[in-house]
Amino acid sequence: MRKAFLKSARDKLVDMRHQVLREISKDLKRGREGAKDEGMDTYDLASEERDREISLILTDREREKVQAIQEALERVDDGTYGMCESCESEIAEARLGALPFTRLCVNCQAEREKEAKA
Repeated sequence: MRKAFLKSARDKLVDMRHQVLREISKDLKRGREGAKDEGMDTYDLASEERDREISLILTDREREKVQAIQEALERVDDGTYGMCESCESEIAEARLGALPFTRLCVNCQAEREKEAKA
């Protein structure tokens, strides 16, 4: 891959990581400062608990995204960025531009999704 593309990908990944970490931090802060249960009825408390659970699920997904971004940065450093982990062919730059932390080319990703549905 071209050096300019790799530098651009690295910069994009670093920016994405910072953005996701900021979102996680905001979500955690919002959770700690959540509404007090004073004066809330059972339905309000149940709704508040459901919202907290959804927030935790989303935070877990964000953590997974940070991990994927970090692993992509490591692949940039070790020279394996942009190589499909399944078929070892080069991943299209357009795909990497759209999803910079992807590990699979379009064909292998489609095959995995087809297998998952079966």
